[in-house]
Amino acid sequence: MSLNLNSKTRLNNGTEIPNLGLGVYQTPPGEMTFQAVKYALSVGYRHIDTAKLYGNEGDVGRAVMDSGIPRDEIFVTTKVWNSDQGYDLTLRALEGSLRRLNLAYVDLYLIHWPVQGKIAETWKAMVKILKEGKSRAIGVSNYQMGELKETMKISDIVPAINQVEFHPFLYQKNLLHFCKNNKIHVVAYSPLTRGRRLDHPTLEMVSKKYGRTPAQILIRWSLQHGLGVIPKSTHRDRIFENSRVFDFQIEANDMKMLDSLNEDLRTVFLN
Repeated sequence: MSLNLNSKTRLNNGTEIPNLGLGVYQTPPGEMTFQAVKYALSVGYRHIDTAKLYGNEGDVGRAVMDSGIPRDEIFVTTKVWNSDQGYDLTLRALEGSLRRLNLAYVDLYLIHWPVQGKIAETWKAMVKILKEGKSRAIGVSNYQMGELKETMKISDIVPAINQVEFHPFLYQKNLLHFCKNNKIHVVAYSPLTRGRRLDHPTLEMVSKKYGRTPAQILIRWSLQHGLGVIPKSTHRDRIFENSRVFDFQIEANDMKMLDSLNEDLRTVFLN
């Protein structure tokens, strides 16, 4: 698989998304988010993933503006929160996000979590947002197969993305297979298990074999499964390290070994 930091995946509507991005979940608003995003952009990241819930959209927008990089070269994702779902509220939520980001459009707008009873109206609003050009692509997050099937019945516009927690310890093989069959690109959040399995013996063994850190192995594993991946860090050395995953390949036998680590470990829950 020939990949590099500039490599992208073409979504089902023709929009291209960078395969690697920086997530800013739980990155404190203010200077910390601003500096992390600005540094990531300076070393070659071109996808920044935020959300209204994170409280740092304004800092992401400021860093994008301050980077000096043309807007059309940076892919910005944000999300509608649960309490803002429904048709009218979703439309208003997007306007609020655009205001905070200080952007005319986002590249990807996601439904953050499925809210039962609001899936249809929220998706209809997302379709309107897409058609009006206020987001170049639309998708969902934390959806399982049943919720994806429900969404696909609402409109002929299929979600371009399903962003879910995904790593060898939460290897959602059936969900990935379903998404691939329906041309829904899967983006992995919390790909580093929020640090909870970085010292796992098998992961450490594989990392030593390739002369890489456990974090780099986990990111590369996601990429080799065809996923987008958005590791989060506020530390410059780790942001840089996480981007240096394109000059090696994990062999098939080692991929299978990592695949076998699944324990349905979830590190993020809906509160």
